[in-house]
Amino acid sequence: MSTNGREVLRPVWAEIDLAAVRHNVRLLRELASPAQLCAVVKADGYGHGAVEVGRAALEAGADCLAVATVEEGMELRDAQIAASVLVLSEPPPDAMAQVVAGGLTATLYSARGVQSAQKAAAEAGKFLDVHVKVDTGMHRVGADPAELEGILSDVVEAPHLRYSALWTHLSVADGTSEEDTRFTAAQLSLFSELCKHAASWGAEPPITHAANSAALLNHPASRLDMVRCGITLYGVAPSRRSKQSRSSPDTGVDGVGGAPGPGCEDLRPAMGLRAHVSHVRRLEAGERPSYGRLYELKEPSVVATVPVGYADGVPRRYFTEGGEVLVGGLRRRLAGSVTMDQIMVDCGPDSEVSVGDEVVLIGEQGGESLSAWDWAGVLGTIGYEVLTGIGPRVTRVYVDSERDAGRTK
Repeated sequence: MSTNGREVLRPVWAEIDLAAVRHNVRLLRELASPAQLCAVVKADGYGHGAVEVGRAALEAGADCLAVATVEEGMELRDAQIAASVLVLSEPPPDAMAQVVAGGLTATLYSARGVQSAQKAAAEAGKFLDVHVKVDTGMHRVGADPAELEGILSDVVEAPHLRYSALWTHLSVADGTSEEDTRFTAAQLSLFSELCKHAASWGAEPPITHAANSAALLNHPASRLDMVRCGITLYGVAPSRRSKQSRSSPDTGVDGVGGAPGPGCEDLRPAMGLRAHVSHVRRLEAGERPSYGRLYELKEPSVVATVPVGYADGVPRRYFTEGGEVLVGGLRRRLAGSVTMDQIMVDCGPDSEVSVGDEVVLIGEQGGESLSAWDWAGVLGTIGYEVLTGIGPRVTRVYVDSERDAGRTK
């Protein structure tokens, strides 16, 4: 296979449509308006490629980008992306000099973090933009509300820090129960009170943000001044519920949950995971392909080998739980254990499968489709984990359905 002049020697690739990313950004930006849109490209753009997705998102109108680590932020800077880049967790003290040098925006929520950020910025003779994060119920990272006044005071008084935002994170914005909706409402109510307190302490936040993808879709009151979109940027629903429903039912809980928005069916999945058949055998009934001999052919069948395995992000459980792939536009069961580099597929007794035929693991073929959430349902996980689990040795092929261009990574 050849893409943009570069030969892909192993016939396994993840095809990312940058036009889909731009479409999703425009859709999400329209929904969030007048709030700003922050495109979250952590974990190498959820497996799609942070640099390529970041550029496409900014081109389509995203106001800024967000990452999880300083290293991820510096990758964007090394690619000459000049937009604001928010590091979503407080960088360790030893990383603050790099944050300053890269012109990244730091999240802060501890006295130690404020001190190390101020020290690094002062030593460089520069100013550092910072967002202060407060914990309103997620209990992962963020300032304790009881300590927020002191942290904000330290930030405001630090001569080399620019206080740019106050934010929080919602833990069950994708939840379906009344309890989840009430908890989200309580988080937002607490955050609103803390913002008022911040103003009375002389630290009124220039902007506030709380919404992730699920909150943007399901809880309009959370949109505030900016929304942080991750999974929806890539055209994937934040939950199985939002994948199936165009809008949330109106709960009437403090304005949280339920205003109609674009359904997730309006998003366009950006990634397809594809491969070519590398070997074909016709085996008799009773044969047991692959390690462990765990799958017995009930009738004579064509068994295709596909050169993708658990080292590439196809978990062994995908076989044991009944996972499927698409061959010739039909869903086909795996014929035995997933191995490190290869899977085997039971194509049935009458299939005409040849070496070089395309196999779709995620995406569409012949009117049939498999999504990240289809995989998640089999594996008992979430779509996020499926996407980010696609390994680095799977070549990313970038296409643009609007511009008919392609390149690889």
